[in-house]
Amino acid sequence: MSGRAVRLSENVKIQGIGGSRLMNFEAIKKAAEGYRSDMVKFLRDMIAIPSESCEEEGVVKRIAAEMEKLGYDKVEFDKLGNVIGWMGTGEKIIAIDSHIDTVGIGNRANWTADPYEGYETDDIIYGRGGSDQEGGMASAAYGAKIMKDLGLIPEGYKIMVVGSVQEEDCDGMCWQSIVNEYFNGPEDARNQIEFVISTEPTDGGIYRGHRGRMEIRVDMHGVSCHGSAPERGDNAIHKMAEVLLNVRDLNENPADGSTEINGLVKMLDPKFNPEHYEDARFLGRGTCTTSQIFYTSPSRCAVADSCSISIDRRMTAGETYKSCLKEIEDLPACKKYAKDVKVSMYMYDRPAWTGHVYETECFFPTWINKASAPHVQALVDAHHALWGENRLWADETAKAKREGRPLTDKWTFSTNGVSIQGRYGIPCVGFGPGAESQAHAPNEITWKQDLVVCAALYAAVPGLYKPENKDGSATSFRQELTGNDIK
Repeated sequence: MSGRAVRLSENVKIQGIGGSRLMNFEAIKKAAEGYRSDMVKFLRDMIAIPSESCEEEGVVKRIAAEMEKLGYDKVEFDKLGNVIGWMGTGEKIIAIDSHIDTVGIGNRANWTADPYEGYETDDIIYGRGGSDQEGGMASAAYGAKIMKDLGLIPEGYKIMVVGSVQEEDCDGMCWQSIVNEYFNGPEDARNQIEFVISTEPTDGGIYRGHRGRMEIRVDMHGVSCHGSAPERGDNAIHKMAEVLLNVRDLNENPADGSTEINGLVKMLDPKFNPEHYEDARFLGRGTCTTSQIFYTSPSRCAVADSCSISIDRRMTAGETYKSCLKEIEDLPACKKYAKDVKVSMYMYDRPAWTGHVYETECFFPTWINKASAPHVQALVDAHHALWGENRLWADETAKAKREGRPLTDKWTFSTNGVSIQGRYGIPCVGFGPGAESQAHAPNEITWKQDLVVCAALYAAVPGLYKPENKDGSATSFRQELTGNDIK
């Protein structure tokens, strides 16, 4: 294991919930190391159970069994099929979230070993879901166990460990269901949940936000005719081709006025984004790309009478769902064919493994915390006390991704934080085993040492959290919300 760790005496006086107390960081590290083999076995068991979105029943029941074995005070399933384990009896909640669904395996020929049977070495665990993100579930389950073993749950608090479903299909929808169907709506959830730790992979860093996203659809109407005389019809594919080039330009163009379409890089410029350009520079510029194309035509020898595309739109601070839809509507080609174009947002309504449906629009809001927010600082303090000031790595593969990067950073991809904080304003922060680069990739791996590091940090965080430092501005930016009423 690499990186600089701070050597501590057995008991360290810390200031956290409820004032000063002694915390034995060495005992926490020893406990986490003692559970290494249990976490590895648990993770390998989860990997062995295929659990794509909406098909998670087997893996959530395996998680529930592990929680019961570990002595959780309560283990339950909600309406959507999220598994929820509780430690402690207080009124205030600190939650740890892990989505436990995975993407599929893609082309089996790209895998060098069975993606579900997997294998392990001294350092790594191989298989689908190791980094993204069943490894986080293993660390979270045992992190709460360590809290209970060592008496680390502060008085008045309880720990909520969530194995959430359908994130890969519709990130954050699981937490929309938790907030509105398990709790009694956003206000009730905010009153009870102090903050949430996301265990998505963070390459050894502490992540305080990420860009949002939305799924946009553009429909183009045309008129069919026989392909031998195309001038008699109105080819929807040809018209959509112009839109496709405009979408590419929106993503790639500069924003200096030299092109008809200003590129999305404009949101990094205070001239275009005066209130949020600094947050946008931290999170990264927005992007857009065409991800799918569809058409209808009577035959291969006829003019296409409709064409539709899907656009994957990543949004930075300062952009809203309305501004992103209007950008597409204002593209030159969309204006040119305005009477034949419809720009809309996708809806999601796939049934969960329980059969329950939670319908929502495919809008996933941007969110970002200040580095000084107390829930972010609690993780930073825990990392400094347990593991030092730098990201840790277990081997050269991880080192190449982690060395020299700041401890506090942001995700490139999207997480359930889009709902937890982006939609509902419940403070969220990330620290999880594994690597973003392993997500959705063949030959996915995660590191055993990461499981230990994360379990120890989760156990230490509640005692280091200082709620008195909340000032109402933990969130630097939240997008305009739709109210979940787009149809």
